[in-house]
Amino acid sequence: MTRRAGVWLWRWRRNPLRRTSDVVEAWIVLVAWVLAVAGGLVAGTLTAGAMQQSAERVRAQSRPVAAVLTEQAAHGAARPSSSALVWGTVRWTEPDGSTHTGRARVPATAPAGAPVTVWVNGRGALTAPPASPADTAFQSVLGGLWAGTAAVGLVVGGAKLARSQLDRRRFGQWDDEWARFDSRWGRKTG
Repeated sequence: MTRRAGVWLWRWRRNPLRRTSDVVEAWIVLVAWVLAVAGGLVAGTLTAGAMQQSAERVRAQSRPVAAVLTEQAAHGAARPSSSALVWGTVRWTEPDGSTHTGRARVPATAPAGAPVTVWVNGRGALTAPPASPADTAFQSVLGGLWAGTAAVGLVVGGAKLARSQLDRRRFGQWDDEWARFDSRWGRKTG
């Protein structure tokens, strides 16, 4: 064991200067490290899995439908690009033969009567296109990282709070001991 490790582990060894609060602090630090690592991994993994399942459920419930643009899409730009999307009114027919009309994002350059693809949910209402598998994976990983980081921050913050309470108590004990020590010598240090 190196000298540095010996200094770091002094709270775990028998020592005449070691107080009960030092042992409690050592346990708080150890438990905080274990909870931060385990809690961060568990929170990140569960969050990423839940986000992935939610996105897969949305993808399974939505489907593309062929629709027709009923009127020229209104756009604010003087010369819209072909990739710009604007709101337009579309009409589509469900498999049961019912016709529906709604507003969806369509290409800005599409003329009235142009075929467009829109997405509908399980109830037949217009919805946004589902995220691609790559986007879903990215969002799930990012959400898992945020959740893991939040869990670690919560544990570390709690440990810091507990350690500050121990420090406050320890400083009070030191003040009391210095006052007793000074009274034996017949003077005050402050």
